[in-house]
Formats: sequence, C-alpha cells, structure tokens
Amino acid sequence: MELDAILLSRLQFAFTLGFHILFPTLTLGLAPFLVLLEVLWLRTGAEIYMRLYRFWAKLFGLAFGMGVVTGVVLSFEFGTNFAPFSQATGNVLGPLLAYEVLMAFFLEAGFLPVMLLGWGRVGARLHLFATCMVALGTVLSAFWILAANSWMHTPTGFTLKAGIFFPADWWQVVFNPSFPYRLAHMLTAALLTGAFVVAGVSAWRLLQREQEETSRRAFSLAMGAAALFSAGQIALGDLHGLQVQRDQPMKVAAMEALWQTRPAAPLVVFALPDMDAEVNRYALEIPYATSLILKHDPQGVVLGLDHVAAEERPHVPTVFFAFRLMVGIGFLLFAVAMVGLVLRWRGALYSRRWFLRLCVACSPLGLVAVIAGWVATETGRQPWVVQGMMTTVEAATPLAVDTVAFSLTLYLLLYAVLLPVFLYFFARLVAHGPEQKLPEQVRAMRRTAWYR
Repeated sequence: MELDAILLSRLQFAFTLGFHILFPTLTLGLAPFLVLLEVLWLRTGAEIYMRLYRFWAKLFGLAFGMGVVTGVVLSFEFGTNFAPFSQATGNVLGPLLAYEVLMAFFLEAGFLPVMLLGWGRVGARLHLFATCMVALGTVLSAFWILAANSWMHTPTGFTLKAGIFFPADWWQVVFNPSFPYRLAHMLTAALLTGAFVVAGVSAWRLLQREQEETSRRAFSLAMGAAALFSAGQIALGDLHGLQVQRDQPMKVAAMEALWQTRPAAPLVVFALPDMDAEVNRYALEIPYATSLILKHDPQGVVLGLDHVAAEERPHVPTVFFAFRLMVGIGFLLFAVAMVGLVLRWRGALYSRRWFLRLCVACSPLGLVAVIAGWVATETGRQPWVVQGMMTTVEAATPLAVDTVAFSLTLYLLLYAVLLPVFLYFFARLVAHGPEQKLPEQVRAMRRTAWYR
C-alpha cells in the first residue's frame, strides 16, 4: 500500500469532514436561540421576538440543508477509503452512528418542516414543541457522533477477537473516559459560535442603521450568551486538558511541543517545532506554566514525546499551531465578551461603532476555532485511529494514488462551488433582515396559545 495514497485519503476525509462540521456547529449553536426567542414571544407577546425567530429560522434551515448535503458523503468514505477500519470497528461504531440517524436526524428532519412551514397550520404549542424537538435533535446528533469519536480516542467496553472489535459493555462504550469532557466542550463551543454569529450579524445591521430596535435586541441577547459561554468554555477547556493529559499524554506533549519528560515544564507560547532535531526553535516560554496547568504543581513531571518511539508521535507542528489557534481565539472571544459587559454597564453597548465592527470581525472566529480544535484533537491522536489498538495505516483501504487524487480533486471542486452558494444565500437573507410586520396567521397563533 502506498503511503501517499493513505495521506491523500486522510486529507480527503479531513477536508470533507472539516467542511461539513461548520454547518452542524452553526445549527447546534442557533437552535437554543430559536427556542428562547419563541418562548419569549409567547410569554411577552412582543412581536420583535417572533420577527427575530422567523429571520434566524431561515438561516438555520439553510445551514441545516448544507449540513445534510455535506454529511452524506462521509458515510461512504468509511467504506471506500477506510474499509479495514469499518470492518474492524463496525460492531461498536455502527450502532452508535445508526442511533445518530434514528434518534437525531429523523427527529430534526421530522419536525423541521413544522418549524419552518407550520405557520397558521399548527397551534402555538405544537410549533414550540417542534422547535424544541429540532433543538433536541441537534444535541442528540452531537451526543452520538461524539460518543463514537471519543471511543476511538479512549476505547473501553470492548473485546478484541481476530482483529475485530466486539462490544462487551455498551455503557462503557458510550460513556468512555473522554466522552463527557468532549461533549461538554463541543456543545459550549457551538453555543459560543452561535452567539457570535448572531452578534456579528446584528452588529452589522446596527452599523447600517437598519431595524435598530430588532438588531439591538438580538445583539443584547447574543452578547449576554457570549459572556456566559466564553467563560464556561475556558473552565471546560481546563478540565478537558487534564483528561487528555491522563488518557492521551502524547497528544498533550505535541500540543505543548514538549520533547523531553521533565519536571517544571514551561509553557511554550510560540516556537517553531523541529521534529528532526527534536527541539523548539525561537521559543518563547513561560517557566513552570505547563506543569502548573496540567499537574497543578509548578514542579510536576509532565511526560514528553521521548516517552514513545519517533514513529508513534503525531506531527508536532500541526498539533502545536492548531491548538494555539483554538486557544487564542477562545481567549479573544472571552475578552470581547467582557468588553461587551463593560459597555453594557456603561450604557454604551450599541453606540460604540468600533466595538460593533469588532463583533462583525469576530463572527466567524468560533467556526475557525472549532476546526482548529478538531485538527489538534485528531492529528494529536496519530498514528492511531483507535488509540493504542489500530493505526491509521492499518485502517486505510489499499487504493491507487491516482484513484484517491481524482476523488479528492472532485470534492475540492464541488465544495468550491457549494461554499460560495451558501455564503451568497446567507448574505442575501442577512441583507434582507427580519420582516417589518408579522403575517396575520402568525399573530393568530399566539392568540390561541396556552399562556393566554
């Protein structure tokens, strides 16, 4: 088997999955916002909330459709590019992925038409229920996908017979050691991403002086959520880091570019890791900081990359820089959210145009951080596809280089068309903005709500 073909298969899967993950992240972050808006409308009767709901529901539907289109190809790639992996792990991962379809996708697909098209056709209670079910579906989708992926990082609850994994304890399979941390981390990341997308769109409309009352209400809600979730993400990131240090120490060693096991390990703020020489060039370090963060002891011993053979180490520069990009964006978004709190306290949240421009610029950064974190997580696991049990080389289908290169080129061309199309329609919806007046059938729905 050509190693180049394996690399191309990995690049193809990374590209298609990385492109796909943008849209579930966005829908996962927006769904609770839609639930909140509909509840506020039903409770208060203020039409501004329903106008915002109908506006963001359109953007949600657009992202959901793109997620479906780009997600279909992933299941095929398991069979075409990683058939040995599918054969070996299918008994464990197959049911988890099936649960994602049966419990999450069908739930979302079943209630999404009611949510988007049920105006005047269903009552207020059923419509709110549909919105809640769609939101629940996004969470369940993340639950099962992350359960499957987390099992690959920290496999438990299985037996291995003739190279085939068999489930022995489904509770341990699903709730493997890394799963709770990764689920909480991803959910919070999606909510933070959604908050900044809403804030960025609302800030742009405020800068254009369009529908200021509606834009202010959405901007206020979004910045409040951003403050909450950015602080929570930092705390969850610390807990997750401790779990990774316990279960996958070489991933942490690559994230920190720590070549030797040592006490009082410094935090490398910046460097150019050299894998051949096993050194960090032009390093800027904070003494004792890595030991303090990971061991809660400035003299704590942290395992370095010398703990394993060179061929069992991940590609350090990729993991190192991707991790720093994720963390850097996380702290930047936290700082922006804190500035928002100060401006709110001073009564200047909507009047500082420099801050509105900053929020517009930050609106896509949550998605960038999600991709960077995913790259650090998955590359940091290499050379294993199932940690300590199966390597990526063993998992790949023996394909010709030309075959994989051809399919990768087709995906690149296809997605180069899909992304501009999505951005075009997204921009059109944003430019149009929320409707000025609710249709009568929507108003009638609240008049029949159980709150009245």
